[in-house]
Amino acid sequence: MDFAQADALNQAIRLLSLRHRARAAALLAPLGLHPGQEALLLKLARTGPMIQAQLSDALGCEPPSVTVMTRKLEAAGHIRRAPAPSDKRASVVELTDSGRALAEEVKRLWCALAEETVAGLPAQTVAALPGILTTLTANVDTRRPASRAT
Repeated sequence: MDFAQADALNQAIRLLSLRHRARAAALLAPLGLHPGQEALLLKLARTGPMIQAQLSDALGCEPPSVTVMTRKLEAAGHIRRAPAPSDKRASVVELTDSGRALAEEVKRLWCALAEETVAGLPAQTVAALPGILTTLTANVDTRRPASRAT
């Protein structure tokens, strides 16, 4: 790949990331949420209660970031934390009724954002995007073991 192609690709990915996050922030703000908090709510809505450290791994966030998010969501009444039965140092995080209702609102916003993002693309392209984007993410994932050049 030459520089012009690499630059065009990297710029497109950077701009998509920035603009998608800004649009998500604008949609989440009326709900009192900040980007990242919706992912935590949706994860708990999908899986049910989780130990906070597992939630951190599942979200791909550092534990201190999840701690801040859980504190804010707990203060707003959307989640509750309790000591884990197996390890009193660990916290189990679960949605409250308010959090479940909020997660349903987020799901509606997420559908609207996805539709807005892929507007004008053929259905076949839209169907392929999650796999393509997952591959791109894995290719740049700094948490994966470094590949060895041979």
